[in-house]
This record gives sequence, structure tokens and C-alpha cells, in this order.
Amino acid sequence: MQAISEETRHFINEHRTDDVRMLALQAAKYPEVDMSLALIQISGWQTLKDKVPTWAACEKILYPQHLSLEQCSSETTAQYKTGVVSHTEGERETLTDLTGGFGVDCAFLSSAFHRAIYVERQQTLCEVARHNFSALALSSIEVCHANSVEYLKQMPSVDWIFIDPARRDGSGGKVIAISDCEPDVSALEELLLAKSRQVLVKLSPMLDLVQALHDLHHVSEAHIVAVANECKELLLVLNKDCDIQPEDVPVHCVNLGTDQPPLTFTRQAEREAQCSYADAPGTYLYEPNAAILKAGAFRTLAYIYNMVKLHPNSHLYTSDAWIADFPGRAFRIEGWCGFGKKEIKDLLADVKQANLTVRNFPATVHDLRKRLKLAEGGTTYLFATTIGQQKMLIRCRKCTD
Repeated sequence: MQAISEETRHFINEHRTDDVRMLALQAAKYPEVDMSLALIQISGWQTLKDKVPTWAACEKILYPQHLSLEQCSSETTAQYKTGVVSHTEGERETLTDLTGGFGVDCAFLSSAFHRAIYVERQQTLCEVARHNFSALALSSIEVCHANSVEYLKQMPSVDWIFIDPARRDGSGGKVIAISDCEPDVSALEELLLAKSRQVLVKLSPMLDLVQALHDLHHVSEAHIVAVANECKELLLVLNKDCDIQPEDVPVHCVNLGTDQPPLTFTRQAEREAQCSYADAPGTYLYEPNAAILKAGAFRTLAYIYNMVKLHPNSHLYTSDAWIADFPGRAFRIEGWCGFGKKEIKDLLADVKQANLTVRNFPATVHDLRKRLKLAEGGTTYLFATTIGQQKMLIRCRKCTD
């Protein structure tokens, strides 16, 4: 690992908020500074300052190339994973992280264990992790430079394994199937559970939940994790003693960074949930958060909160009574209409700009905005959707109560 000189360290601290592209053009002005290394560190800090603020606050942290930082967990999601492990029954003496990367997940997860082993096949990342764990006083973590699959085959048994398979193919494209990830957790499932009673698997939020529950045979729980209404991770807990059928696996939907309550359901309960459909919008309109939309808890949501759905495929809900703890966005409806020119003109007579959402509607936001001749933004919210057989435009104002 390349050491950082005092001159370079001082430059990094002085310019950490500056534009790295502009700094690169000024390299000749600072001959005593290792500019290439400095720019990597400055860019890394800028990437991590909001994503992992605890690490960014430590001046001794070293940052690798951008891709590792792009793929690493945020502090928020790493803390959530630590909570998942901490609230699961069983011993928590030892943890092995088979896909160490930048080490954020391993660092936070290690707080729930007496000893942790970080495994990473890239030597440079191992050196960075070893330095950073020391800088953060994480003395319980041992760094091991090894191929994860080969290490798994010969490793001693531990209480938990964490694995975050790479979600990019050889050409750099994103993949969404478990079998296309590296390593393939579905092929390794039995070996993983021979080495540990419980395994926490982090997967892309693009991956299909239902398919994942069928591809793996020992899933005891699933978590769809969103942060500020953006889906970030799909987490699966594998337990060697678990023989739950895929339709009965509890799925936890959380939207971190908000005060929205979590929602837990099963696919079986979703099929059996009673759900009514609206003939017309009520007083309020509700849009579920990203985690619930990803999980597909559509009928369950209507049943739990006593709402009616606008259409089986619209995934919007309405009620006449205010639902204060709804897990998503809530709006007060100001009016609605079909798509005749005169009725649209009457509904939008005083509207010059609006936030436009399309749900189960045969047009894109871009095309519809162009048709309605509305600028983006403002306090008016418009939903283009379907109720029954009718295409409808619903005008709303976001609720603050």
C-alpha cells in the first residue's frame, strides 16, 4: 500500500471539497504532492462523506478506486444489516465476510461479534481494509487475502457468514439473477450452510424476489431495504434448520431515513388478503414506498390499512379517512377528470407546473407532460392512472398533517 506523505496529506485536507477535475489541471503547481494519489483520496472522501459519515470523519481513512466505493454499502444500510443479525436467535461469536470489498459492511457487522474475518481476493483492497480497520480501532477484524470460494471450502465453521456477490458481468453490465452473480450463492448454498448455521446474503434490489425465494432453499426471512424511498438492497437470511416454503417466508419492507413504519408480509398472505377496488377517488390518495412496491405487498397493504385500490395494476390507493401512518406518500385529492380536452382544461385551469406520476397508464411522464404543457415542480401533484376501465387524471396536494 502506497504511503501518503505529509505534503500530500496536507494537500488532501486543504482541498477535499474542491473540484477534482480542476485540481488535476493544477498538478504542476504542486510538485511535492503525489497528485494521482491525492485525487483518489479527495474523490473518495467526497463520495463517502454522506454515504458513510463515520468513516469520512476519520482523517486516516484510505480510499480505493471509485468502483469499490460505488458498490459499498452506506452507513445506514450497514447498520440495518447489523440489526438483522443482532435480532436473530443464535450464537454470535464469529463472522466471516466472504466478499470484503471496501469493508463497510464487515466493519459494522463486526460490532455484533467477538471476532470477524474479512476475505477479499484483491490485494489492494485487503491493504486498504487492514489500514482502515486499524484507523477505526476495529481490532477484532482479521484481514485475509483469498478467493472467497476457495476460502469457503477450507474455512472452519463460524456462527454467521456474510456474502455480497458481485452484480456485474465480465463486460461491466449489471446482472439481476442469482446464478449470474459471482460467486453464485445458489450453487454454494449447501456449502455455505455446512460452514455456518446462518448466512446473510446481500443482493441487488433489481433481482426478482419471488425467483430468489425459489432459487434458494433455506431462506428464513427476506428484507427489502429502501433509503429515502430508493430501493438499495435485497437481503436474504439463510438458516440451515429452515424448511419454510417460499410462499411462507416473511418479507420485511423498510424505508430507512423516514418515519414510515415497516411492513411485513408473506406471499401466501398476499394472495389471501381481501382487497376492494374503487369506483372513484375518495378524499385521499396514497402511493406506497419503494420497498413495498418492489416486494409486491399490494393486497396486503389495502387490507392492513383498510383502503381501496384504484385498480389491480395501478398500485395506488384511496380512502375517505386520513391514514396518518401510511408507509409511503399521502395526498389530499383536489379533483379528477377523464382525458377529454375540456375536462382537463377545467381541472388544470390555474396550474402552470406540476409533479407528474404515471401508474398503469399508456403514456410516459415525458409524453404526458408535453401534452398537458406543464412545467415540472410546484406544489400540485398529478397522477395519470386507471380506475376500472377509465383513464383518469387525479389532481392532489401533498399532505403535511
